[in-house]
Amino acid sequence: MIEKHHKLALYMEGAIGEMAAKMGSGCLRYSPNEIVAVIDSRFAGRDVADVSDSARSCPVVADVDAAAALGADVLVLGIAPPGGLIPKEWYPDLDRAVSLGLSLVNGLHDLLGPRYPALCEGQFVWDIRVEPPGLDIAHGEARNLTNTRVLMIGTDMSCGKMTAGLEIWKTARERGMDARFVATGQIGIVVTGSGVPLDAIRVDFAGGAIEREVLKGKHADMVIVEGQGSLIHPASTANLPLLRGTMPTHLVLCHRAGAETLRRVPWVKIPPLRQLATLYEDLAEACGTFPRPKTAAICLNTGGLSEEEAREHIERTERETGLPATDPVRTGVQRVLEAVLE
Repeated sequence: MIEKHHKLALYMEGAIGEMAAKMGSGCLRYSPNEIVAVIDSRFAGRDVADVSDSARSCPVVADVDAAAALGADVLVLGIAPPGGLIPKEWYPDLDRAVSLGLSLVNGLHDLLGPRYPALCEGQFVWDIRVEPPGLDIAHGEARNLTNTRVLMIGTDMSCGKMTAGLEIWKTARERGMDARFVATGQIGIVVTGSGVPLDAIRVDFAGGAIEREVLKGKHADMVIVEGQGSLIHPASTANLPLLRGTMPTHLVLCHRAGAETLRRVPWVKIPPLRQLATLYEDLAEACGTFPRPKTAAICLNTGGLSEEEAREHIERTERETGLPATDPVRTGVQRVLEAVLE
């Protein structure tokens, strides 16, 4: 529902530079729309590029009024709190935004549409985590496609699967390929304008929802599917529908460089990357029932590391796995794409 002419403000109060601000950070990196302001009263008067790792420059302001004064007409909730629920202290700011005529983009589980039933002409509330109509169960139809289907997989939540997928998609298109990106989470849906909110879909239809999106790209050279969660995360249920709906030809394993345990479940140790990749391949193949995908490469998230530290992690990962490794943001994904296309 975001159109090209919309000017965005990102609601990141108290969260710039924090892991929870991944929606805002993703929009700063990938949204094609103009972003006129980021809201975080701690850094009001400064530039977001000076207080975060954002490559995009825009002012940080104290409140919704200041963002509206700069021309914002859409407020994007840029924070994803644990559990995906809207904190009650946000509602006065959201009420104020709506009263000023701003539209709302909400990627959290709490819906805002019912709270604002009467809007001005042209004003909208986009609740992203809503199950789309007309879903069916999966039928394994993607196995019959002849194109390349690349599924992002990971060692943990929030370790770079969306970023890696978007970078591969962008690079493939720059090479002249007809490449499609299937967004499966709130950020990817906002920045690309399409996709399926996988964690809002009833489990019986989750695989079918992914299959439907993949089949829309049946004539494309390549379909890149954004992954969710991890097989070793006790709270993650998304991997099986992603594998069955995509029937991938290739996997790209994403990992936060240096992480030895899950970030929020530290008692879970991350196994050797090649071993985990093999587990994904085995589950995808299901004892020969389905085509076996190939793990093509490793994408590392080296955020917070120096250039030298990042290079050391990349080189070590390549030695240990025998696979090409890269940081999609720092060093690009040319080698990943080449590995997929071999």
